Amino acid sequence: MVEGGKKILILGGSGFIGNAIYRELRSYFDTYGTYNASRRSFEDNQQFFKFDIEVDDIFPLLEKVRPQIVISALRGNFASQVQTHQHLVEYVAQNDCRLMFISSANVFDAYSKYPSYEHDKTLSESIYGRLKIKIENMMMRLPTHKTIILRVPMVFGNSSPRIKRIKKHIWNNEPIEVFPNLIMNVTHDDKLTQQIHYLINQDKSGIFHLGSNDLVHHEDFIKEIVTQIGNLSPIYKRVYTTNDDRYLAVLAKSNKLPKNLQTTYQEIIDHHLLQ
Repeated sequence: MVEGGKKILILGGSGFIGNAIYRELRSYFDTYGTYNASRRSFEDNQQFFKFDIEVDDIFPLLEKVRPQIVISALRGNFASQVQTHQHLVEYVAQNDCRLMFISSANVFDAYSKYPSYEHDKTLSESIYGRLKIKIENMMMRLPTHKTIILRVPMVFGNSSPRIKRIKKHIWNNEPIEVFPNLIMNVTHDDKLTQQIHYLINQDKSGIFHLGSNDLVHHEDFIKEIVTQIGNLSPIYKRVYTTNDDRYLAVLAKSNKLPKNLQTTYQEIIDHHLLQ
C-alpha cells in the first residue's frame, strides 16, 4: 500500500536512525535508501543504493531516483557532509523536492542555562553542533515549504548504539559514564519514526523539536535504563563538566505534535527498549 505515491530517498538508510525510518515508511511510500560500503547486508536490497559521501557525488543518485522527499540521516566525514548537503540544497531548489534533515539538540550546546525552543538562536561549542548549524543555515535559504528541520535529542532503542554500548560496558565490567549535572530530554526510534511519518503525511514544513516533553537528569535516566536491562551491578563513572546544572534539551512550543505523538522520558524507559 503506497500513500499518495510519494517517492522518498533516505540518505544514511543503513544507519540506526535511517534504517528505523526506512522500516517505518517502506509499506506506505515508494521508499529508497543509501548504504555505505561497510554495510554489505544491503547489497541485495533493490531499494538501496551504495553511496559513499567521501567519494560519490549525490547528483547522479538524485537524478536516478527523482525523489519528492529526501530525508538526510547521513553520518561520516564532516567536510563531505557539508559538500553533499550543498549539492542537495541545489537540487531541492531546482526540482519538485523537499528536504528533511535530522539535526540535533547540539545546535544549542553553547546555551546551558535553559532548554531550547524551535525559534531560539542556535549556538554551539562542539564541532558536531556547528556542523548541524551549518547545514541548517544552508537549508534556511530554500523556500520554507521545501524544508523540514528535525532537532532530535539522544535517541534510544533496542538496537541503538547507546544501548549496545551500555550493555557492552556492563558485560565487560567497564564503567558507564554518567553526567550528573546534565538535564536533557530524550526519544526512542519508534516514536521518532512515527513522528516523521506524520509530518510527511501532513505535508508539514519548518522546524520541529522531537524529544520527550519533560526533562530528566542524564545520570537518573541511564541508571533507570540499566535497571530495566537486568539485575546488574554496573560501575558508574560520574563526569562533571561544570559545577552547575546544564541543559541540553529541545522542547516544542510553536510546532507541537498531536498528543498521541508526544512522549515522556518514562515512556521511553518503559518502552520495548529494554525488554
